[in-house]
Amino acid sequence: MSPRDEARRAMAMTLGFDTGAAAVAMAIAISSRWLSTGGAPPEAWQAGAVATFTFALVGLASFYLLRVHRQVWRHAGWPDAVKIMQAVGLATLMFLPVMFLWNRLIGFPRSAILIADLIWLAIIFLGRMIALGRSTRRPFQIFFSRVRNDAPMTLLICKAIEAPSVLRALNQDQEGAKVRVLGLLEPDGAEFGRAIRGVPVMGGLDDLGKVLDLLAVRYGKTPLVAVSGSARERQYMTQILEEAANRKTEVMSLDAGGDGGAMLPVRPADLLKRRERILDNRPVAGLIEGSRVFVTGGGGTIGSELARQCAAMNPDLLTLFDSSEYNLYEADLALRSEFPNVRIKSELGDVRDEIRVQRAIKEADPDVIIHAAALKHVPLMEHNVCEAILTNVGGAVKTARAAIEYDVEKLVFVSTDKAVNPDNVMGATKRLAEIAMTRQARSSNLAVSMVRFGNVLGSSGSVVPLFERQISNGGPVTLTHPDVTRYFMTVEEASALVLQSATHNGSPGTSSLYVLDMGEPIRIKALAEAMIRLKGLVPGRDIEIRTTGLRPGEKMHEMLTYNHEEVHSVGIEGIYKVALEHPIANDFDEQLDELLDHARNRRRDEAIKALSRLVPEYKPKHLRDRDSLIG
Repeated sequence: MSPRDEARRAMAMTLGFDTGAAAVAMAIAISSRWLSTGGAPPEAWQAGAVATFTFALVGLASFYLLRVHRQVWRHAGWPDAVKIMQAVGLATLMFLPVMFLWNRLIGFPRSAILIADLIWLAIIFLGRMIALGRSTRRPFQIFFSRVRNDAPMTLLICKAIEAPSVLRALNQDQEGAKVRVLGLLEPDGAEFGRAIRGVPVMGGLDDLGKVLDLLAVRYGKTPLVAVSGSARERQYMTQILEEAANRKTEVMSLDAGGDGGAMLPVRPADLLKRRERILDNRPVAGLIEGSRVFVTGGGGTIGSELARQCAAMNPDLLTLFDSSEYNLYEADLALRSEFPNVRIKSELGDVRDEIRVQRAIKEADPDVIIHAAALKHVPLMEHNVCEAILTNVGGAVKTARAAIEYDVEKLVFVSTDKAVNPDNVMGATKRLAEIAMTRQARSSNLAVSMVRFGNVLGSSGSVVPLFERQISNGGPVTLTHPDVTRYFMTVEEASALVLQSATHNGSPGTSSLYVLDMGEPIRIKALAEAMIRLKGLVPGRDIEIRTTGLRPGEKMHEMLTYNHEEVHSVGIEGIYKVALEHPIANDFDEQLDELLDHARNRRRDEAIKALSRLVPEYKPKHLRDRDSLIG
């Protein structure tokens, strides 16, 4: 049975119950009235039967006309109660003239009408209260809520199963609901034509455009679109944004949590929202709780989020290490505010400074090091080759060597999808760092976990902050190429999976490489269009999208693994292990030292040649051009 067929069946049952309740109420009212007067003459029973049938008939008509049968019992609310009382009043008004035409009210006790109304209401409310009590366990509290006069009008989009909790949250504020919900769209079309807590279900996502037009005519302006719960997943958001932008209305995110719910602007992260992964945090807690954790790059987007998630698991000491004074200050301030009972230490320093790294790690005496420090802006690193090598390779090696010297148990290295078949310096340096980490682990008791993933949404230097600035300035939004795709993940999800990966490899002297399930790659143009629509604007009409061409080192499409790499599940949703078979040359350490020496002395060309020897997959542009000419 389809959702709409189930809804029709439920509405028919509701109408049947309410109509039957009317007949029972009138029968009881007439009988009690006659019994109170010492009985009724034989001919009065016929009048009583006519009155009972008539009352049920007008009740059926009244409840159908006022659409009471569309209510969902387990989600009933004060608006439903008002509608029921209106329907009962209308039925009473209809009953008297119909009975007068039928038999001129002969033999019918007039006082039975009021008694029947009271009994009818009692039966109706009892049925709904039982259903509501089974659903919420607070059947009486919900009837005493109201809407603020200044509450914005909205069209709510969420799944029917989630709608009651959202609507209840809105009514928890003692001053009245902050949002006036005019109607509800259910993404899958379930419960169509019914009402949940007095809010009509007006269709599915395919009906969004015409419902917005209808409400605009009815109320004089187009309401906001509020999206909540699972409806914020990527598969729904694109269609919602397109229809809303075409009607110049803004899309908001409605959070059912907190005091009375809150309506906030949709974040770009909501554009990538996937089905929530259910992760078992016990292994992560076992690794972090009571341990001493050291995070390099702790002031950056990824590093600070990793630090935040570690702080939530009550470490003995959390040390942040970063070269940016401002970033370190901001991260330290945020962590101390959110976790006042956690010992936090912030160390200013550069991973390229071997003495500073060793001293900081010696003093922190960590059990776990998370190495998130890196230079990651691809075009910028093409022009700053030596700096990329010194930070991304040299910094990683110095951190690993310090970890070995001071008997750190575990090191977690944050890598990137750009390390696969790198066309740029940034990717090549991260690939070399992976190889160097493997080399360090094999010659020590250090357990190394390397985690490779794509772009983090909203991180510094990413396209999202750039697009936001361009849109706020009225455009144009600039794309390198209309067909470029990238993997994206929110920083919260990526960090949670990095920590999960860290729990998997615990063997001393081994290194393990993991890749995160990033979902399908996203077309950057589609992301730009969605962000424009977030502001209620139409791409190409209100905001121009301009193509500028690929920048130095950029690829059209990224990959998470090499073709020769085998990927296996580790039993944790969203994480896969890559079988490491990369041979390491006997003179690897000498070649690595030579590369770092070229970089320290800013011998750019020699450094690039040395980097391409250590990472054979990396071919600098001038070498690719030479090979194409030879071919």
